[in-house]
Formats: sequence, structure tokens, C-alpha cells
Amino acid sequence: MAEKRIILKEKTKSIIKKILWFFLNPKLLLCLGIAWMITNGWSYVFAAVGAATGIHWMSAAGGAYLALLWLPFTPEKIVTVIIAIFLLKLFFPKDEKTLGVLIEEKNKLIAALKASVEKRRQKRAEKRRKTAPSAHPTE
Repeated sequence: MAEKRIILKEKTKSIIKKILWFFLNPKLLLCLGIAWMITNGWSYVFAAVGAATGIHWMSAAGGAYLALLWLPFTPEKIVTVIIAIFLLKLFFPKDEKTLGVLIEEKNKLIAALKASVEKRRQKRAEKRRKTAPSAHPTE
């Protein structure tokens, strides 16, 4: 039991270290900052500048978008990460470490999706076999 805990602890440390290394990469941090300014930052600037200068439409637009950002269903973080990855590929096309991790994770995701689809197909086929009427009905 103790050995399983140690193995699980080591795996968890390894995963956390990989995630931190990936997200604390200066190139990706720069791209995340730019992407955040594209998706969110402008609204904070609009709200602050509009309130400070008395430009009502600016503070209203910024405040309305900020209100939407704090709702639980907004996909803003996903969009920010997608824009950051696009900017990373655009600004640093030769950054093999970060892009390599992205490609590796993409390949893992594709393999997992294919396995899931295949498993679902097998379950459907099994269900069809069980519910299909037999060729020779018994009386």
C-alpha cells in the first residue's frame, strides 16, 4: 500500500512539474499575456479609462464585457489559450520544446479519442448482437 502511494506521489510530482514548466515558459507567458489582452484586457482598460475620464460608452462597454466574463459558462479561458498557442507558433516557430509538448499532448488526445470511439463502436455492435432477432426463432 505504501509503495502505491509513493508511486502515485512521484507521478503527481512529475505531472505538476511538467505543467508548471510548460506554463511558466517565458515565451508562452508572453503569448498568454498578449492573448489575455486581446480577450480580456481591453475591457479592464475600457472600464478604468471610461470611469476616469467620464466617457460613459467606454465604461459601459468594458463593464458589460467584464460582467459576461464572470459568468460560469463563458469560454474565454479556452479562447485565450487557443490564441496564445497560435501566437506562440507565429512568434516562435523554432521553439521546439514548447511546441513539442503541444504536439505530444495533441497526439495523446487524438489517440484517446480514437480509442474512445472504437470502444463505443464495440459496445454498439455488442448491443446490436444481443437485441437482433435470431435467424431461427424457436417456438
